[in-house]
Amino acid sequence: MTSSHSCWRLIPLLDAPGGFHMAADAWLLEQHRRQGHPPSLRFYTWSRPTLSLGYHQRRYPRDWPQVRWQGQSIPWVRRPTGGRAVLHDGDLTYSVVSSGWQGRREAVYRQLCGFLQLGWQRLGVPLRFGDRPPSGHNPNCFATATAADLVTPQGYKFIGSAQLWRQGAVLQHGSMQLAPNPTLQAQLFGSHERPPSPAEHLPKDINYLVSTLTQAAEETFGVSFQVQPFSPEEITAIEAQATTWRVAPQPP
Repeated sequence: MTSSHSCWRLIPLLDAPGGFHMAADAWLLEQHRRQGHPPSLRFYTWSRPTLSLGYHQRRYPRDWPQVRWQGQSIPWVRRPTGGRAVLHDGDLTYSVVSSGWQGRREAVYRQLCGFLQLGWQRLGVPLRFGDRPPSGHNPNCFATATAADLVTPQGYKFIGSAQLWRQGAVLQHGSMQLAPNPTLQAQLFGSHERPPSPAEHLPKDINYLVSTLTQAAEETFGVSFQVQPFSPEEITAIEAQATTWRVAPQPP
């Protein structure tokens, strides 16, 4: 079952700071819920290595605020959705805003993830849902592959996602680990060995990846897309809210 809307907005791939991206996702959800803005799909990358925290996440290791990369502290943001910390560096993030879905939220989650499974299958990376129970202590989102995550047959957690619902409208966004930075990952999360990302053998043209995933979304949701970048007025409105999502890290 798909969303009740047949035409969605496709926002072209955008590289920007984390505060802008979180504000944009929250803004798109509110515009869809309140103003009749069409459902949207977008993909984005992060202009600097950035740590994002889940909306309710307050606990994290005391040494995180001291972590530096290339001599500078890394920016922190808070996501409008839940979950745990994600290091955004070498990843591709997707964002879906829509409404009209039927069934329990877990079922909607799986339906929305369907385009990711189809797209990455075509790219040579088969994915299934994880099966581990959530851990109550690890602050790292990618440390555990729960039923809310997509993993490879070998158990590599490749995509972690989260949702926010507002009066029948849903924002779902998630990180695809294309080329994680092992040095920075180790500084934040420890030196646990992870196998290479399954995406490392794929073509490096990120536009090709986005095009494949977009086509999969059209087929999975039964919709068409109208390409529409953010307008200057929309960028101004989003940037005005970006500070809301930035975090000044403090030892907990």
